[in-house]
Amino acid sequence: MTITFGELRKGLPVELDGEPYVVVEYKSHKMQQRAPVMQVRFRSLRTGRVVDRSFQGYDVKFTPAAVERRTAQYIYDDGGLYYFMDNDTYEQFPISSEQIADALPYLVEQTTADIVFYDGSPIALDMPITVELQVTDAPPGHKGDTAQGGSKPVTVETGLTVQAPLFVSAGDTIKVDTRSGEYLSRV
Repeated sequence: MTITFGELRKGLPVELDGEPYVVVEYKSHKMQQRAPVMQVRFRSLRTGRVVDRSFQGYDVKFTPAAVERRTAQYIYDDGGLYYFMDNDTYEQFPISSEQIADALPYLVEQTTADIVFYDGSPIALDMPITVELQVTDAPPGHKGDTAQGGSKPVTVETGLTVQAPLFVSAGDTIKVDTRSGEYLSRV
């Protein structure tokens, strides 16, 4: 089965040069009396590296990657290996810190996420859009410090530093966006 350019969608896993990639964005340009030029941005599921490719012509076809997603829960880490448990089969499998480097600042025990499998082995971790993290260190914020709503750097339980409003204090639980690392709300 192949996919044409018209069937491409963001987030679609495709195989490119024998490796699994996911489509980040795509666009097409057509000039008069010429074949269209398609520009596609891919992100590697193995390494997270972003690749831009251009394709020309009407007969551009892609092969869908045989990836499988399973919901799993983070259990513990052991010297650079992070262990997850499949919620359905209770099977445990390790993932190296290099494979999930982008997710580490948001990963606490009991976090549920989607694991991406390729050829039967885990290759990537898809975190939920938001996670709830507990604030461990927050400098005091004083009401008269700013003329408008101010913010201060707070440190959460994973060591991540987030800009949060002045009223957030140590011990509070906050909601953080995993795509941008920004404070969303206090829980």
